[in-house]
Amino acid sequence: MIIAYMTKSFAAVAAFAFLVFGSISTLGQNTSTIAKGDAPEALAKAAFEAHGGDKLRTIRTLVIRGSVDVTSSAFQQAIAGGFSTVIAGEKYILDIQTPFQSIKQVFDGQNTVSSFPGITLPPVTSLGFPMLMRFGENGVRISPLPETKKKQKGFRMTGPDGFFTDFIIDEKTNLIKSFDSAYEIGGRTFTTAATVDKNRVIDGIIIPEKYSQRFDLGQFVAYSDFKAKEILINSKIDESVFSPGR
Repeated sequence: MIIAYMTKSFAAVAAFAFLVFGSISTLGQNTSTIAKGDAPEALAKAAFEAHGGDKLRTIRTLVIRGSVDVTSSAFQQAIAGGFSTVIAGEKYILDIQTPFQSIKQVFDGQNTVSSFPGITLPPVTSLGFPMLMRFGENGVRISPLPETKKKQKGFRMTGPDGFFTDFIIDEKTNLIKSFDSAYEIGGRTFTTAATVDKNRVIDGIIIPEKYSQRFDLGQFVAYSDFKAKEILINSKIDESVFSPGR
């Protein structure tokens, strides 16, 4: 039973590993005095600009490889694994390797193929940090945080597909310091909350290097610590790697 829960939990872990590391931000110098009580649109704009504004849209490719340690409410011992993501425009590869389950999902620009039976993870631009990059797009709605989070400085972004992310931003820098999201797989709703512990600066770009995340899968809760070891920006990627058959 524990192994069954763990293999299912890695699908959710895989989704948000990609969503967090698949997002990037340029080194923010905007320390404007946007207050937590300001309109959500103003807070979203401040966060977008702090993370680089339109520069967020100039990244062509991103390759990240690293490690992940997972514990759970049912199994306290940490399980070590590895992950890698490759992103080029809308195309991507997500690969997670663990002793219990290996998960790979590939999107070639038209079709999505997943190695996990019956599960296709959400679009990578619909949840988490990548959602911030869509600020200003048609169909993307900005709204206040729910009442339970009113004391925090932040906002909610909801995409045309209904996926949403609640962002909490730093009081001084307006950079994203945490977020939580929800999505549905196989008729079940999964929620997650992430806190960035450490960033890495590469050529003036800030990328989450280490972060902790909690995944609530209903009857099962997983806790994960992610750490990127290799990060490549705008490196040349052979288009053939996105072939679902590879």
